[in-house]
Amino acid sequence: MLIVAVVLVTVGAGVGIGLLATGDDGSSAQSEQERRSGPGTGEAASSSTPRGAAPTPTPTRSYPLSKAPGTIPSVTSHTAARGPGWRPAQGERVVVSDADLADEGRLIAGELGLKYAGEKDDVQAGDVRLALNDDEGADPESYAMTVRGGRVTISGPGEAGVFYGTRTLKQEVHDGGTAPEGVVRDEPAKPVRGFMLDMARKFFTADWIEDRVRELGDLKYNQLGLHFSDDQGFRIESASHPEIVSQQHLTKAQVQKIVKLAQSRHIQIVPEIDSPGHLGAVIAAHPDLQLRNVNGVATRGAIDISKPESAEIVDDLLDEYAGLFPGNQWHLGGDEYQALVVSNPEASYPQLAAAARKAYGSGATVADLATGWLNGRAATVRADDRTPRAWNDGFFRDTSVQPDKDIQVAYWTGKEIGARAPVEYLSTGRKVINYNDEFLYYVLGEPQTFVYPTGQRIYEQWTPRVLRGTAAVPAKYDDQILGGSFAVWCDLANSQTQAQVAAGIRMPLRATVQKLWDASAPELSWAEFRALADRLD
Repeated sequence: MLIVAVVLVTVGAGVGIGLLATGDDGSSAQSEQERRSGPGTGEAASSSTPRGAAPTPTPTRSYPLSKAPGTIPSVTSHTAARGPGWRPAQGERVVVSDADLADEGRLIAGELGLKYAGEKDDVQAGDVRLALNDDEGADPESYAMTVRGGRVTISGPGEAGVFYGTRTLKQEVHDGGTAPEGVVRDEPAKPVRGFMLDMARKFFTADWIEDRVRELGDLKYNQLGLHFSDDQGFRIESASHPEIVSQQHLTKAQVQKIVKLAQSRHIQIVPEIDSPGHLGAVIAAHPDLQLRNVNGVATRGAIDISKPESAEIVDDLLDEYAGLFPGNQWHLGGDEYQALVVSNPEASYPQLAAAARKAYGSGATVADLATGWLNGRAATVRADDRTPRAWNDGFFRDTSVQPDKDIQVAYWTGKEIGARAPVEYLSTGRKVINYNDEFLYYVLGEPQTFVYPTGQRIYEQWTPRVLRGTAAVPAKYDDQILGGSFAVWCDLANSQTQAQVAAGIRMPLRATVQKLWDASAPELSWAEFRALADRLD
């Protein structure tokens, strides 16, 4: 009885006398005692140890190989390792190796309840370190995250990449989770990962837009398109033309706050003043600029591009808002100019035909004049160091005037008059952004043939190469497809509330960015992906 008593006391004191079991993968499996007691404790006694034998030394704690983190979007690669991983604890620090990462450091520290300690060279237990590396030629949005020895290091060639690493870490430890031991190496498949909001037809509050910015940032989106001018409204304060601004609008101070928040999440805002169509709010204050046909009938939303004053007012606005929206992108619109949907534009709009012939020669058409308009607005934003983009139905077939080569194609439809397949744009070398209305258009009220897109359909059927309908363009054009953008259009503005829109686009946004960030086929089923999204929210 004396021997038994000694064994029991020994085990109770935490001195291990058994060997670690080995799991099926060759790793050392934890005993029930170890799982309950945590790292650094002894092992449970082995029934095969002879009574009275001397205790064996406590073996080194062993862990199974880590598993890749579950994040949205998924990480490109994860090198597994054995170890406890990392989770935030009160009193631990976020430190940076470069002052340029202060904003990223403060943000993740606040989100995880850690202390932001600034630039530090020392090492403490539990540290999260953010660093810039000198990996020349690497994607500036790439990063590496190493979890080892109870600490985390996130490094990248640019601030954006380091920020995305903090988004991965935030998701890993969400709701008590643990960042797995090992090394994540991650970068996006596509440089354009966008969400576009039609805030012209429906007014969205600044708070709602700010909530979307935070959501987009956590999902590693990098562009937010704001379509703030249309027939139904002009939604941002204007100093150059206050007469066109709708009663419900955002002040410039509110927009500046949104811009600052977006910058902190490495999201560029892409403004859009659509022209020469969709200018009803501007025309309402300037009826003399309304386009009228040969019979004097007003043409909905269309400005008369034969009048110099039309270009002057639009250019005033483009120049004004270039000062409000930093960045290098501008969306010029260019779609659905109603003068070009009639059977004979030159007969229906003789003033446009005359202006075309005067500018471009005797054989010029209204489509030539419209192309010249697009090039003129592109020149205006180019002078402000912006790269222009336009909807694909603003590019016309068989015109003598060609759109400027640097105007990117926002491809959304193949239903317009004279529709051209995406390959017709790609084969000329143009860069294209995918707005495929078959998958990526969330149109309030589901007018015409539109239905609310589902995340599942995007996840299972869409890729950035699926530009029109459901068929992918050849792989050789992949590099010309810069990425894609999910879009909310508010054709029937009162069909949904702001809250309903946010709920309706939640899973489509997650599915879209998964396909823009990771070019490979998803490893998770849709049910698994949705369950992951639910767990991370």
